[in-house]
Amino acid sequence: MEPLVSVIIPTYKRSDFLIRAIDSILNQTYKNVEVIVVDDNDPESEYRIKTEMKIKDYIKKNLIVYHKNEENLGGALARNEGINIALGFFVTFLDDDDVYEEEKIEHQVGYMLDHDLDASFTDVRILNMSGKLVDYRKHKYVTDLSNSELLKQHILHHLTPTNTYMFKRERLIELGGFDNVSMGQEFRLMLKAIENDLSIGYLPRADVIQYIHDRERISIGDNKIVAENELFEFKKGYFSILNNDQKKYVRFRHYAVLSVVGLRSKMYMFFLKNLICSLIVSPKYFSFELFQMFNLRYRQLHKK
Repeated sequence: MEPLVSVIIPTYKRSDFLIRAIDSILNQTYKNVEVIVVDDNDPESEYRIKTEMKIKDYIKKNLIVYHKNEENLGGALARNEGINIALGFFVTFLDDDDVYEEEKIEHQVGYMLDHDLDASFTDVRILNMSGKLVDYRKHKYVTDLSNSELLKQHILHHLTPTNTYMFKRERLIELGGFDNVSMGQEFRLMLKAIENDLSIGYLPRADVIQYIHDRERISIGDNKIVAENELFEFKKGYFSILNNDQKKYVRFRHYAVLSVVGLRSKMYMFFLKNLICSLIVSPKYFSFELFQMFNLRYRQLHKK
């Protein structure tokens, strides 16, 4: 028997995208799948009503497990609700506005079983709403799967996002699931997995598509800035395991992320200030990331 895989989709104010996400799971080549939709909309809101209407046929046909939160819990606790009711041997996640390629689960389950892993992560493709590639996040820096090395790479680069994760359910339960923080839940989950010495693998495939759109986002504004500053201070607690060049990269990345937040938030002075700070901290990394960005744009423009 192929092991059951539970795919947890927390949904909040995105019923227009939810069907696409569900269908991408139901159309997987791997069929022993349990789809759990965790509705995190306020019970009295129009979003709860719209969500129920959108998926009523899926519920009626027993194609999904539909769990309604009694109140809005946020992404971390909503995913934990799904983990608690999941029956799968493996658990993976999908945001309600993203999709899996049809062989995602088959590839990742096979990799997990072949290497007897507790957890794994993959690459991801990021597209805009026109279907054009915006970014391809490949963890090419991961060359050593020892937890000591994974810890360094996670502090430096983030072994994320959540959509690429697959865990043995029992290991997720032991870890306590996601921490209830406003941002960076996936960062902290992977950190706990590494520090608790789970057997973790990296599958260099991009069978996950993440979309960037103009709907409600948490990656802009003052809350994102506060969260990034808190994360940077948190990372400083791990500077003892990094060499000087790696510490410089963490500082560079911090200012580079803040500059992107400023640009997306139309806070142009803030954007310029942090862009200059990232250049001052490391002209080397600034030039490298700039080259990578223009190289990706060039390949997009000349792709046949």
